[in-house]
Amino acid sequence: MSTKHTSYSILDLALVSEDHTLQDTYTNVLKLAQHAETYGYSRYWLAEHHNAANIASSATSILIGYVAQGTKTLRVGSGGIMLPNHSPLIIAEQFGTLGTIYPNRIDLGLGRAPGTDRETAEAIRTDFMQAAHSFPTEVDKIQTYFSSENDESQVRATVAEGVNVPLYILGSSTDSAHLAAKKGLPYAFASHFATTHLWDAIAIYRKEFKPSEALQEPYFMAGVNIIIADTDEEAERLATSLIRMIVGIFTGRRANVQPPTEMTEDLKDIMRNPQVHQMLKYSFIGSKATVKAQVKEFLAQSNADELIAVTHLYDINARIRSYELFAEIMNELN
Repeated sequence: MSTKHTSYSILDLALVSEDHTLQDTYTNVLKLAQHAETYGYSRYWLAEHHNAANIASSATSILIGYVAQGTKTLRVGSGGIMLPNHSPLIIAEQFGTLGTIYPNRIDLGLGRAPGTDRETAEAIRTDFMQAAHSFPTEVDKIQTYFSSENDESQVRATVAEGVNVPLYILGSSTDSAHLAAKKGLPYAFASHFATTHLWDAIAIYRKEFKPSEALQEPYFMAGVNIIIADTDEEAERLATSLIRMIVGIFTGRRANVQPPTEMTEDLKDIMRNPQVHQMLKYSFIGSKATVKAQVKEFLAQSNADELIAVTHLYDINARIRSYELFAEIMNELN
């Protein structure tokens, strides 16, 4: 038994499965969130991606409202809003509005990547690179717009002033660790795909952390891939959809999430490829007992305050079952 309570949450990209419509996808997003609420998940975050036919989380703030409306107590937020794509004023207005409609339930996770390719990033905002370099200043602007003290400024996000919407810094490199520590904000690391800098980022964040009005002690969240089924063999079979998705990323041939197949030697070879192996390093796949041992080891190494689970599966019922079993694991470890 651990003496530390570790929260557990969900990150959803609203992936489109083969033979599913966008309407099916959004219906399943809400269905999963409603189950997550009953399983004790702390928060349900939605990512921001653009120009990807297999990812339906483009209008992130609208999806957050949809999920918040369909749930009662679950925190709902962005994992994250890619701030260089947006005006800080508009984001403050959107999330101030959400935070007023759904009080004390909305999170605003902020990242600096585009969530898309270069051409699309430039189509979203022609000065994207300049905005990305100005990310710390843009975060400052968000904080100013949410501040009650901004009520005498010439430029205001009036619907955001004084509204309780916690900010989180998201990252996949050590740059974000320095920023989160300097600003005294909670920090979420994308270790579900960007594994190389995880331990350096954790060390930097904890060493450099400065207490703030938002947070007195460091709060670190780690992204992990989770696929749990009743047996190891079934979990491996379900994971074939994830493997094919990763291959699509590396080859530039992104397709909708494919139905699972039997785990073949060819797919096992792909898993052993150094690039794929590194990318999926913090992927815990297996039965409940198998994954429990893996998660326990990861928590002992990272001392994470929260795990945010990513489960890319074809079938919504398999996803729901995996998240149910993960909740059981976390409750047992806590």
